[in-house]
Amino acid sequence: MPERVEEPGMGVLEVFPLDTSEDFLFGLCKDIFENYWSSIRFGVLIQGAVWEISAPNAPTRISLYDGYLTVDFDAWHFHVCIGQHKGNRNDPVTPELAAWRRTRRAELYRHLDDADAPVSWGLRLFNGKDEQQLTVFLPNPFLSDELKPLPEPDWTRLNLWNHLRQSRLGLQQDPKDRSAKRFSHA
Repeated sequence: MPERVEEPGMGVLEVFPLDTSEDFLFGLCKDIFENYWSSIRFGVLIQGAVWEISAPNAPTRISLYDGYLTVDFDAWHFHVCIGQHKGNRNDPVTPELAAWRRTRRAELYRHLDDADAPVSWGLRLFNGKDEQQLTVFLPNPFLSDELKPLPEPDWTRLNLWNHLRQSRLGLQQDPKDRSAKRFSHA
């Protein structure tokens, strides 16, 4: 089921494609940000920049308007176009621009080390021109919430990954996720 891809600067990933319908993506993001906000980091992971933001508190609002998911933390918020986007009557959006903005590709992924063992897990969304919109870095069994190396892996930190595999892909836990000995990255 997963697709194995090698990405420059990232290394080898196993990618699990997800449904990109507005309802599916809204439910997925609402679940993650409403229920797991304190244990995730999120932002973008592109060549030359990695933003690993932690939420200051539980979101005060998660909404959908004109195709845009909004996750609001009161002091700040973000928007991601995950659905049908039209603009407004006075400023309509062309179909081409709407297709560019909307999530076209969504995936769960796990990054593999040189021994083909997973060492990090996440969710990525890409727009219609395959530009990254959002990465959610899932809890890592090799790192604390403060991103400090743990002396021993804490496999309970895969609970969110396992929940997403089961609830969004219908997949059970995979022993491969516990096969790495330590954290490493590209």
